[in-house]
Amino acid sequence: MSRLEGKRALITGGTSGIGLETAKQFLAEGARVIVTGVNPATLAEARTVLGGEVLVVGADSASVSAQQALARTVQDHFGQLDIAFLNAGVSVWVPMEDWTEDMFDRSFAVNVKGPYFLMQALLPVFTNPASVVLNTSINAHVGAARSSVYAATKAAFLNMAKTLSSELLDRGIRVNAVSPGPVETPLYDKLGIPDAYRAQVNQDILATIPAGRFGTPEEVAKAVVYLASDESCWTIGSELTVDGGRTLNG
Repeated sequence: MSRLEGKRALITGGTSGIGLETAKQFLAEGARVIVTGVNPATLAEARTVLGGEVLVVGADSASVSAQQALARTVQDHFGQLDIAFLNAGVSVWVPMEDWTEDMFDRSFAVNVKGPYFLMQALLPVFTNPASVVLNTSINAHVGAARSSVYAATKAAFLNMAKTLSSELLDRGIRVNAVSPGPVETPLYDKLGIPDAYRAQVNQDILATIPAGRFGTPEEVAKAVVYLASDESCWTIGSELTVDGGRTLNG
């Protein structure tokens, strides 16, 4: 299929996990793609996996100036932009008493502030029509212990799918969100969960998923492709939950 034929797409956080898989599916659907990341190892790996036609850019989502520079890079490379999948983010789960102001600010900078100002900087670059997909999380709805700040960032980001759709619709820019449940990604390494506890953590998470398994990056990417494509042109300010039924249990 070629649902994105000729489309120019930006994927932030596109060097691993959901972002990388989405880049692969965008390419398979005919899009031209730019991906971003911050880890030198995954940046190099993405260049190898995605091939020389894909521009792989280092860009810190927490830095407004870096996001503004990214928007200029997109304009220089593509001229205009049809699709943005704002996927870069951090997931920090710690008890409330362990949070510091710097940790709090960093989470909001990466997950909310940076993407917001990236969208602002991209306003002159977006085509009419254009599609923006925000990667949020079911944790915007689920009151999981130790997720207080992470969930708050995702709730804020999710709300932008509605508020920014209302504000930007006259420009032809529609904004939607994909909210994954527990997905098989390199999450544990980022959370620093000791190997000894991983099996128990897996078991505890699986007990909350009616489908009885973790999701895959491929399954989330398929939802992103739909929201990015013209097939969803009447889908505006919406949230597509991809969670194996996790939110059925509250």
